[in-house]
Amino acid sequence: MKTSPRTLKSLAVLAAAGLALTACSSGGSDADPSEGGETGLSLVSEGQLTVCSEIPYEPFEFTDENGDIVGFDMDIATEIAADLGLEREIIADSFESIQSGLSFGKCDISISSISITEERKGNMDFSDPYMADDLTLIAASGSDVTDLDSAKDKKVGVQDGTTGKKYAEENGISPVGFESTGLLLQALKSGTVDAALGNASVLGYGIKDEADISRVEDFATGEELGVSIEKGDAAMLEAVNGTLQRLTDSGEMDELKAKWFGETE
Repeated sequence: MKTSPRTLKSLAVLAAAGLALTACSSGGSDADPSEGGETGLSLVSEGQLTVCSEIPYEPFEFTDENGDIVGFDMDIATEIAADLGLEREIIADSFESIQSGLSFGKCDISISSISITEERKGNMDFSDPYMADDLTLIAASGSDVTDLDSAKDKKVGVQDGTTGKKYAEENGISPVGFESTGLLLQALKSGTVDAALGNASVLGYGIKDEADISRVEDFATGEELGVSIEKGDAAMLEAVNGTLQRLTDSGEMDELKAKWFGETE
C-alpha cells in the first residue's frame, strides 16, 4: 500500500436522492480536506479524476497517432470522470505497481485490464466486474506448440505480474517474463519465445492481423476485470459502480465492447 499521505480534496453532494456526485468549485469548500468532506470522496488533485494505467496495452489503453491516450478502459475512465463532473487525467504506471496497490497515493483509481483475484483484494478494493476475460495460448502457425502440454518444454512468454504468468507456473511451465504485452508479442514474432500465454482479449487483438500466429488453446479460468480503488474508499467504489451500472443498463457497455473488440459478449 502507499507509504506517503495523499493530497485530499473534498467534494460536496448534490443531494437529489442521495445518488448524484459532482465536484465542488475550486475555492468553494471550507471543509478540512483530510476529512474527505461530507461524502468521504477524496481526490489526489482537485477538479480531476487521476487514473493509473499501464500504457500501452491495446486495445484497453494505448497512445494513438495523434498522441491521445485511447482504448476500452480509457472510455470507461472518461465516463466515470464525467459522472463526477471531473476532468480525466491519466498517469502511465507499471502493471506491477498497479496490481500490488502501490499506485494509490498518486491516482484515485486504476483501470488497466486488471483481473479480480483474491490476492489482489488484499491490496485494493474492486468495482463490480465490467468484462469477462479468460486466458489463451498463442504460437506460430504450424509450430510444435499445439496445447499447454506441448508447451512445457518450450519458451513460453508472459507479462510479469499477470494471471497468465501465475497460470503458466501452476501448470508446470517456467515462463519468460516481459514488462509489457507489446514486448511479449515482439518476442513471439521474432522467435525469441515459442509461445505466449495471457488474456484472450489483448493477445487476440494483438495477433488479429498476423496470419502466421494463431490461438492454439483457450482456458476458461472465469477471470473478470474490475476497476481498482484504494482499500476502504467506499465513496469512490460507489461512484465507479454507479457508472458501470449506467453503462450496462443503457447498452453503452456493449457498444464500447463492439467498438474495441469487434463483437459484444
